Amino acid sequence: MVHINVLDPSASPLDYYGFELRRHREAAGLTQKQLGGIVNYTGSLVGQIETARKLPTPEFSERCDAALDADGLLSRLVGLVLRSQLPVWFQQVAELEARANEICTFQTHMVHGLLQTRAYARAVLGVMDRENLDDRTEVRLARQRILEKDEPPVLWVILGEAALHQEIGDGPEVMRGQLAHLLAYETHPYVNVQVLPFTAGAHAGLQGSYNLYRFPTDPSIVYTEGYGQGHPTANPTTVKDCSLRYDHLQAAALSIADSAKLIRHMMEERYGGHPVA
Repeated sequence: MVHINVLDPSASPLDYYGFELRRHREAAGLTQKQLGGIVNYTGSLVGQIETARKLPTPEFSERCDAALDADGLLSRLVGLVLRSQLPVWFQQVAELEARANEICTFQTHMVHGLLQTRAYARAVLGVMDRENLDDRTEVRLARQRILEKDEPPVLWVILGEAALHQEIGDGPEVMRGQLAHLLAYETHPYVNVQVLPFTAGAHAGLQGSYNLYRFPTDPSIVYTEGYGQGHPTANPTTVKDCSLRYDHLQAAALSIADSAKLIRHMMEERYGGHPVA
């Protein structure tokens, strides 16, 4: 007798997803292997996702929605599932990203998660902890889907020049790909990347990296981060101070066009030219 793991759909977003995937598959009269063949994944993977032992990806969800005529249900659920897998202290930040109509971030030494490539994100997340690295990488990349919304937030990114020099990943091709990814946003209407050069000297962001989230009606929120903990605040004095600091950082940073020139120069001179397609 085959013992089927029956999920409690109220246990977690991942359990709910698995429950709905199985319900739609069985309604379609398909085995796990048959569905896997249709969506170009293994039947074993389908089974692992149905039993909440493996995270679904947005691509898997879109294919299953189409194969099972699920009217986009799984694609709507997958964002909730992936967000629920973030560290508890970071889940609020992902919600802020999803609700904000404008995000301003200053990063001193690393590319912000919303603009990281898969290889770069994997290298960052794998430092001192490689457990479930594939799933954790998928969870981080899933946050970037907010940039694909019909009405995405305006994203302002100021990178300290050190972020271009800090070689992250196994080999220069990771940084080539990451810098090329930044250049792909050079003319993007909603994503703006500026570099704060070393020549700027003392600047308004010397206290460290931070994010500023703005909303259509709710108060703005400033978010700073430490080791294993985050600090969001809507304190008006803090928000006003960080907003003013951001204005000064933008003024001290290179223009978007000049930033792209510097990024391109770094990619070609430091990391060996254009990334391999």
